[in-house]
Amino acid sequence: MEPNLCCIILVIILASLLASKPFLLLRKQRQNRPPSPFSLPLIGHLHLVKEPMNRTLEALSAKYGDIMQLQLGVRRVLVLTSPSAVEECFTKNDIVFANRPSTLSTKHFSYNNTTISIAPYGEHWRNLRRIAALEIFSPARIAVFAKTRKRELDLLLGELQRDSKLGGGGWTRVDLKSKFIELSFNVLSMTMAGKRYYGENVGDTEEARRVRFIMREMLEHSGNTNLGDLLPFLQWVDFQGLEKRFANLMGKLDRFLQDLVNERREMASKEKEECGGSHESLEKTMIGHLLSLQESDQAEYYTDELIKGIILVLLVAGTDTMSISMEWAMALLLNHPESIKKIRSEIEANVPKDRQLDEQDLPKLTYLQNVITETLRLYPPVPFLIPHESSEDCVVGGYDISKGTMLLVNLWAIHRDPRSWEDPTKFIPERHETGRKQDAGFMLPFGAGRRKCPGGGIATRVLGLTLGAMIQAFEWERVDGEPVDMTEGTGFSIPKVKALEAVCKPREATMEYSFI
Repeated sequence: MEPNLCCIILVIILASLLASKPFLLLRKQRQNRPPSPFSLPLIGHLHLVKEPMNRTLEALSAKYGDIMQLQLGVRRVLVLTSPSAVEECFTKNDIVFANRPSTLSTKHFSYNNTTISIAPYGEHWRNLRRIAALEIFSPARIAVFAKTRKRELDLLLGELQRDSKLGGGGWTRVDLKSKFIELSFNVLSMTMAGKRYYGENVGDTEEARRVRFIMREMLEHSGNTNLGDLLPFLQWVDFQGLEKRFANLMGKLDRFLQDLVNERREMASKEKEECGGSHESLEKTMIGHLLSLQESDQAEYYTDELIKGIILVLLVAGTDTMSISMEWAMALLLNHPESIKKIRSEIEANVPKDRQLDEQDLPKLTYLQNVITETLRLYPPVPFLIPHESSEDCVVGGYDISKGTMLLVNLWAIHRDPRSWEDPTKFIPERHETGRKQDAGFMLPFGAGRRKCPGGGIATRVLGLTLGAMIQAFEWERVDGEPVDMTEGTGFSIPKVKALEAVCKPREATMEYSFI
């Protein structure tokens, strides 16, 4: 291209930009946009994004407002720490914000954006939601798996009891982080496939550990800022090598899930032959039940991929959020031994001494429920709700929000807002007592609206049963009497940086309990 022609083109571009600037400024004035920090060309506010994100965005919101807009590369992001604005998003604008943003991680880790947690709002998502409500989280289906949950907890308690006896019946040091991961994984794998991975077959345990490593890495990538999603031109050369990495991780996990489905299908086929066409016992597992629906007149919908997508969400999200919540709850209790005494007294007042605690007792244990609520306030399962995306222009808190804007709700900051909570960083279960008004703060640990997590009820039930049973059967103390380190990690969820350890011994009052 001739030099003169290049100069002409550059002049035209420059003139166009100068001519359009007043128009853009006028348009901006006409639109009432949320407050926003100073942005840089091309990258916007990416230079402000630092870990831990929950604290970084809390600090920015304190400076620019509870309703704030960021420009992260090509993505507009609405960041909320205002309870009233969050409520508006999930009531008045619930349908508008019912979509999810598509990213490189959701493409690979959710069967191309088709799982219940990631699928865009529409007929497919509504069908998945219906399946979850009727076939997975209905009261009847939850009741079917109550014995499974209790049996897995008994196995854990029995293991602790045996370890104590081998040590002479005294105090035994326990790696609670590992125990909670194993319990959560076993509860879910038994519920879904009738198969236990920890505590029996060494080969299965090693496989579970490999899968857990893959799941953990997937969640870390899902919670991290991937520059290719914000600056799409970087995807042309697979910047950071994420495309290949994500495909490799999902390939390994997909093989594990497909093996589970194939194994249950083969067992169902054998039982069907042996029992004259019935395989009722296998239908008690979640995969077995879904496979029975696959054989119905809706077989074209209940594909293997749909079933694997359901298992994927429950196994990956469930194991992580349940185990991390258990760890935070127990860490808080160890640092507040008076709360352990209150829980134990409540159990002794409501549960006969000659039997173990079970799920039917939980509604009577109000202080235990308050401990769980306070744990979820201080350490919600995820610091941000899974991002939403506006499907059309709307108004939030009086501000104009454009179509395609990503919504980030900073739960961590909302749950610790001193304007809503007295002594917001302190562990005070009593603040959730019925009728106590001074701490009637805003909480959404499992989200709200159409995209609210349907598994929140099960998660709190398992958390309550686990904490209650462990406190009923054992004495618990901190290692060497030192306070538990409560340093937070980063990522999709908020794990403890230092794995939780404690010492325990069986209580005399429950010494004769015979666990499995």
